[in-house]
Amino acid sequence: MDTHTVERAPGLTGAEWRTRLRASRRRGGRLRAGRLLGRAAGVGAILLFTLFPVYFMLVSAFSSSTTSGGGALLPTAPTLDNFVYVMTEGNFGLYLRNSLTVAGITVAFACVLSMLAAVAVARFRFRFRTAVLVMILVVQMVPLEALVIPLFIQVRDLQLLNTVLGLSIVYVALSLPLAIWMMRGFVAAVPREVEEAAYIDGASWPQMFWRVLFPLVAPGLVATAIFSFIVAWNEFVLALTFMTQSENYTVAVGLRQFFGQYANDWGHVMAASTIITIPVMVFFVLVQRWLVAGLSQGAVKG
Repeated sequence: MDTHTVERAPGLTGAEWRTRLRASRRRGGRLRAGRLLGRAAGVGAILLFTLFPVYFMLVSAFSSSTTSGGGALLPTAPTLDNFVYVMTEGNFGLYLRNSLTVAGITVAFACVLSMLAAVAVARFRFRFRTAVLVMILVVQMVPLEALVIPLFIQVRDLQLLNTVLGLSIVYVALSLPLAIWMMRGFVAAVPREVEEAAYIDGASWPQMFWRVLFPLVAPGLVATAIFSFIVAWNEFVLALTFMTQSENYTVAVGLRQFFGQYANDWGHVMAASTIITIPVMVFFVLVQRWLVAGLSQGAVKG
């Protein structure tokens, strides 16, 4: 019973009515407390489900005792031996350098090419424009496994097998379809009147592009950069196929050396996983700042 619906009945005395009102308020308070407790329990369950893998990874990475059956659930004698082994004996420093190079090239070319392609398909009218958009979408629907052999043959014919440049070109090609569609939406959302006003003020097309359109679509470029970075950083099948020499491995391929046929060295696996996670977190923090700045600039200029 809600406290606002408790009215004094004709046959009740003042004391009886106040007693019922206090009881109603207590019931309402218990209901609100129950709802808050249920929400807190739900949020706690979600956080536990989300953060437990991170906790497991960190505890196992800093644990001195590693087992073949699984990692450590509770901290035991903290140590950095696992990280030292991974960076020295495991050559993870070299793998990190390869992955950062591949990811940097992929992000740079994917952002530039998707931006230019998005402006072309969103602002210009040309023959087969719709067909181009449909082809871009169809390419995105093709499973990666079906592209391994054709891509391998093309990279081999270009003499780019086992090279960082060859793998980067492949990742750019994989990132572009979705990146172009994402950027097309941001470019199409910019009113044409904004560009026309810049032309009326005497701006040339390059000036309009850099001073008007680019700040407005900056959040889309950030989203494209995040997507392209994740593709280049986490991809495993193509990196394993195209990189045949260990000095050219990426972190995704280098991580598998700690998995054995009958036993896994979980301390080294989790230490390597922690190292792999750090650049992603740093990149996201840096890019998030530019994302917020781009949204603010777009709101002001719009």
